[in-house]
Amino acid sequence: MRPKLKRRLIPVFLYIILGMIFGIIFTTTLKLNNNSEAQKTAEQSISSPASILTNSIEQPFIKIPKEVGPAVVSISTVHTKKVAMNSNFFGDSFGGRDDFFSEFFKDFFGQMPEREYKQMGLGSGVIIDKKGYILTNEHVINGADDITVTLPDGREFKGKVKGTDPRSDLAVIKIDAGNLPVVKLGNSDNIKIGEWVVAIGSPFGFYLRSPEPTVTVGVVSALHRQLPQTLHRNKLYTDLIQTDAAINPGNSGGPLVNLEGEVIGINVAIISSTGGYQGIGFAIPINTAKRRLNRLIKGEEIEYGWLGVSAQNLTKALADYFKLKSKKGVLVAKVFKDSPAAKAGIKEGDIIKEFDGKKIENARELVNVISTAGVGKKVKVKVLRNNKPLILIVKVERRPEDIQALGRKASGKWKGITVSGITPDIASKYNIPKGKGVIVTEVDSGSIAYLAGIRAGNVIYSINRKPVNSVDNFNKITKGITESDSVLIRTNQGYVIIRTNG
Repeated sequence: MRPKLKRRLIPVFLYIILGMIFGIIFTTTLKLNNNSEAQKTAEQSISSPASILTNSIEQPFIKIPKEVGPAVVSISTVHTKKVAMNSNFFGDSFGGRDDFFSEFFKDFFGQMPEREYKQMGLGSGVIIDKKGYILTNEHVINGADDITVTLPDGREFKGKVKGTDPRSDLAVIKIDAGNLPVVKLGNSDNIKIGEWVVAIGSPFGFYLRSPEPTVTVGVVSALHRQLPQTLHRNKLYTDLIQTDAAINPGNSGGPLVNLEGEVIGINVAIISSTGGYQGIGFAIPINTAKRRLNRLIKGEEIEYGWLGVSAQNLTKALADYFKLKSKKGVLVAKVFKDSPAAKAGIKEGDIIKEFDGKKIENARELVNVISTAGVGKKVKVKVLRNNKPLILIVKVERRPEDIQALGRKASGKWKGITVSGITPDIASKYNIPKGKGVIVTEVDSGSIAYLAGIRAGNVIYSINRKPVNSVDNFNKITKGITESDSVLIRTNQGYVIIRTNG
């Protein structure tokens, strides 16, 4: 090769070699970038389902406090109680014998002065109208001398009671404010066991010192729960929602909300051995509240229907005794005198199967349909008597104010003894002849009857050798007994003598 040509080709080879080197570097870099992007995409594709799932679960719980929280208020109350100073005037200074000294001062100075005590209460409520109407529990504001409503933004207003319904434990109060945030009321009939719910309220508000409500999360644990009346006297807790969302003192009156942000219940009670949260809380279904809202806002009285019977669920033993195919229905254990049931011809021992066209499976259902039946309405009641169907027409009456007093009046009461009629079940269980005797349901501790040995569960067959076969008969006989008499009572445990003059 000629030297001149050789000199010309050297730069060309250098350019080619450099180009190859740059090409290799570029290709390698591109592959690395592509691998990095592919890895990143793969990682994203792996993590995306979890992220999406987490976000989808969290979103309602984040959204609900923002939407519903502003309409949940804290309600603080003040109750003024007057207590006679003599009730603990001397304390324990005299070994607990302060009664003697209190009576001593009474004799010389008259009745001891009373001292006022301020008792504080706390609950929650939910704004249902922009004009300031707030739904809460009746027990939150019952007997309050002063009601203060605190909004989540810190503003405070005096609350005024508009309407109360002690039996359902619902109340409406009002504050003088406008253009307030309100909640959306849902349909509690659509609730399913196991669905997510959120409880909102102001538990322990005095201690937290914050107007913002607290949010807790759980599920609907059960439906149609019933609580005994001894928990809150005269309250009708027969159709409650049970939840494990944390409910604590101060939550009462606050809303239970579904994941759509709709109020499905009003938190009302807990079951606890400590007074704090133990996973069992209850709420009044919002449909129960909606049926009463208009009347509560207007301050009108809520009327409940009344049949006038004491009924019990059918056990397998009772169903077998009455030769029934199932335990559906309720047994009439007592019929109150002059009640709608008595006027319609319902008798003790009847099995109520239907009321106003609704099939009755248990006592709770019967109470609910009677309570919501219109006062004055005539309804058909289907009963089984001696295993034969019977249709009776009942005119529903207004429920008496003190049903317990009515029960005491319907039963016999004398010298500390309370008696009741004997149902077929009791007669069968204790082998009591039909139409014979009355059963002792209660004996006052320390009464002359108690000291004579009469106890609850005894059957009284005769008084002063006069047969006792009904409560009316018992009342008539005991009414004629003078204070100087010694009374001979025959029970299923033998004869007992009561000296009525003590």
